Amino acid sequence: MKKLCITMLGTLLLSGCQATHWVNDYLTSEPYTTEDKTHEMNEGLALYALNAPSHEQPPAQGSTSLSPQQQADLWDRIRLQMQLDIPQNERVLTHLNWYKRHPNYIDRVAQRAAPFLYLIVEEIEKRDLPLELVMVPVVESAYDTFAYSHGSASGIWQFIPSTATHYGLDINWWYDGRRDIMASTETALDYLERLHRIFDGDWLHAIAAYNGGQGRVANAIRANRQAGKDTDFWSLSLPRETQNYVPKVLALSELLLNSNEHDMNWRYVANQPVTTIIDVGQQIDLAQAAEMSGMTLAELHRFNSGYNRWATSPDGPHHLLLPIANAEQFSQQMGATDPQDWVNWQRHEVQRGESLIVIANRYGTTTRAIQLANDIDGHVIRQGDHLMIPVSSLDLTEYTLTAEQRRTSSQNRSRGNHRIDHQVKSGDTLWDLSRTYQVPIRSLASWNNMAPGDFLRPGQTLAIWRDERPTSSQREAVVRTVQYRVRSGDSLDRIANRFSVSIADIERWNQISRDRFLQPGQQLTLYVDVTRVNI
Repeated sequence: MKKLCITMLGTLLLSGCQATHWVNDYLTSEPYTTEDKTHEMNEGLALYALNAPSHEQPPAQGSTSLSPQQQADLWDRIRLQMQLDIPQNERVLTHLNWYKRHPNYIDRVAQRAAPFLYLIVEEIEKRDLPLELVMVPVVESAYDTFAYSHGSASGIWQFIPSTATHYGLDINWWYDGRRDIMASTETALDYLERLHRIFDGDWLHAIAAYNGGQGRVANAIRANRQAGKDTDFWSLSLPRETQNYVPKVLALSELLLNSNEHDMNWRYVANQPVTTIIDVGQQIDLAQAAEMSGMTLAELHRFNSGYNRWATSPDGPHHLLLPIANAEQFSQQMGATDPQDWVNWQRHEVQRGESLIVIANRYGTTTRAIQLANDIDGHVIRQGDHLMIPVSSLDLTEYTLTAEQRRTSSQNRSRGNHRIDHQVKSGDTLWDLSRTYQVPIRSLASWNNMAPGDFLRPGQTLAIWRDERPTSSQREAVVRTVQYRVRSGDSLDRIANRFSVSIADIERWNQISRDRFLQPGQQLTLYVDVTRVNI
């Protein structure tokens, strides 16, 4: 294996072999869905148990005779560039003492951050921002790329969907930019820079607003100013989570800045790149990419957790984050293989009544992917047409870290004595179901790898766990998928009344509009509660 040895003024950085060793340590960790972003004692390390091997530590502090970029340990590079004042008040000390009592937590977070930390530090330095910002993902997600909170926040920077899309991150069926390490980092730093400008260069206000919202912090400052009070962060009346958020970031910074004084060893992270980004240029099956790079599918997906499905999006992005040694092999394989083989294809003959969405659901893809592959502008297809469908090279259950399989894994984890499978019907919400089945809404969401505010899709199956058997009124509605073939004289209104569903439901399920006439023989997908209608 090619070694990446760099000597800086007599300081020897890790070789490529050593770097690969601790990158592999990262791969031994298990992704967890976080139900809360706090680290309260009753949650503690249970969410983040990794059982990973430890490393020998180099000298605790870097040489001050070297520049930050010349340090052997990346933590020393960060330590030498810290800018924020850290008050030794009770709020900071409370969290500082918690972290000191849980050194394994810090060690495991550092392990999880190791493959990405160099890239993140480079981006922060490029913008001349305080290096304390590397601690924000520790508080937000413990550097868990698959972290998903009760507020529908996702990724290491924990963006909620509205903020993510506002700042340009894509979120779609194929891809969630909030879990893309570099895309989310660039967006988070854009957001923090903007907040820093808005709050006149006050980083504590900016970091508080990142957690609690710009408007909430601005209103607290305005209220204090009108009352003749100080407007520094420590004087503001803010929600409890935000009041604790900034002290956590500062406590972690203090723990690193004065690690010798606090008797804290930070897991050694090489001050050199160990991962690189390759732009493939087109859609690629993740299983194919894993084979080409010499990685397991799960390993590749851990580095590229932004991809929701079995492949990159047909519309992009098409980049892959890979360990350097694997990237070299992948590049060689790209040159030695036909790009047409990077996705498998299935020839499909359109049957009577089939629509693009029906075909897409059958093959585990999207209508957009089929349209791109077959140069189709609209949704009109005809019986007898032949379509080329991009399909996965493995059974979909083999892609264990896709959104679908992570949800299935979460649902199958036993949380009680009795499991109920509820098939979602139109109008269902997590709140209503939590009341029907008498379970906490946050538990119901967690069991299904969701957040309490997430929307439900008709036909979706939810796992509900209870210690005792459900009463008859709590048993699931019997919802079945019906493939209905349109008859002469049918209308959306007539079909909706017959099956006790709404016209809007039929339109949404089949991506059709009431402005267009139904055609005899056309096939519609319906999700019908058979206890409410005679079919």
